[in-house]
Amino acid sequence: MDLTNQVVALKEIRLQEEEGAPFTAIREASLLKELKHSNIVTLHDIVHTRETLTFVFEFVNTDLSQYMERHPGGLDHRNVRLFLFQLLRGLSYCHKRRVLHRDVKPQNLLISEMGELKLADFGLARAKSVPSHTYSHEVVTLWYRPPDVLLGSTEYSTSLDIWGVGCIFVEMITGMPTFPGIRDTYDQLDKIFKILGTPTEDTWPGVTHLPGYKLQMLGFFKPRKLGLSFPRLYDINEGETMATSFLQLNPDNRISADEALRHRYFASLPKKLYELPDELSIFTVEGIYLHPEPNRHHGHRA
Repeated sequence: MDLTNQVVALKEIRLQEEEGAPFTAIREASLLKELKHSNIVTLHDIVHTRETLTFVFEFVNTDLSQYMERHPGGLDHRNVRLFLFQLLRGLSYCHKRRVLHRDVKPQNLLISEMGELKLADFGLARAKSVPSHTYSHEVVTLWYRPPDVLLGSTEYSTSLDIWGVGCIFVEMITGMPTFPGIRDTYDQLDKIFKILGTPTEDTWPGVTHLPGYKLQMLGFFKPRKLGLSFPRLYDINEGETMATSFLQLNPDNRISADEALRHRYFASLPKKLYELPDELSIFTVEGIYLHPEPNRHHGHRA
């Protein structure tokens, strides 16, 4: 592949600082090279020297975190639908291949000028990434982490990624992080349970056996409908039902990426989107384009 005159993104891993050989990095890289999909960032090449391992990625000019910062107060509902569809399309492709992303958050969703969304940073945690503006990496990542992982479950399945999708969906609509914990794991769980209720053996069999389940640390909250905490979900046809199907405390109850693509929330999208080959962008379909974002922050008094 000729990359002459193409802007690329480089991500470098220093080898001598690693504990042992960077097999995981190489394994992740070879895995990423196999993933060919328009909603997954393209890994062009891997350059291996004695000291470093450099990934050569396609360059995409912004990410969803920066996009939401530029358009505060929530995104245009039609764009939310297109971003969510692309995120699920990319994840569905990965999950069918038994690949988990493991770190679904706005900073890892690249957005092109045209509005194409691309999954990036597949658990490449050791790679040097652009630091996010204000919060430390750990805290931000906690915001999108599912309760099962926060409670110490190590049974990772594709449902791990789906929780983050739900958090991002609500955040795109409201313009605010869904569960913004500020301190630690328990603070994060507190934010989640205050809205979704504290899980019990009835609602989530096995939850009390998870290593992090300590009721005295968790407090007991009754479950409420998501729309009570995020009324804007009701402004969108099927918005609340879509969000609820992602944000299930019990990972077994979370919708799959494939099922979510067929949810009624997407009913207004052209059927052609479902017949697209993996490598083709949704923007090749007639009538699909990014809408101008509303200027919500003008005229608001601080």
